[in-house]
Amino acid sequence: QVQLVESGGGLVQPGGSLRLSCAASGFTLSSYWMSWVRQAPGKGLEWVSDINNGDGGTTYYADSVKGRFTISRDNAKNTLYLQLNSLNPEDPALYYCSLPLLSCLVQEFDYWGQGTQVTVSS
Repeated sequence: QVQLVESGGGLVQPGGSLRLSCAASGFTLSSYWMSWVRQAPGKGLEWVSDINNGDGGTTYYADSVKGRFTISRDNAKNTLYLQLNSLNPEDPALYYCSLPLLSCLVQEFDYWGQGTQVTVSS
């Protein structure tokens, strides 16, 4: 059974950093396109970043996080990561890793973790 478990969130000051992890089970992570999605309180889902399947590991980022966030994976650990740098007050949200399969709409991605909370406060 597919399962995704996020961790690594927490409270940081503006400009701080966090590394989020997503431990996958039930499938081989490197064989699939993977996504990070976030949801701020009272707001809809926002796509953050993707990494494609295969050895190339091509990455994609939303304009709002480009240059600050880095997506990566560790195939041996079957784990997806999101490095968050230079966090600002617009970044607080529940951060989810997700397995989209064939969907191109975040609302219709097939599998989700429980989310990990990122809070930015002075």
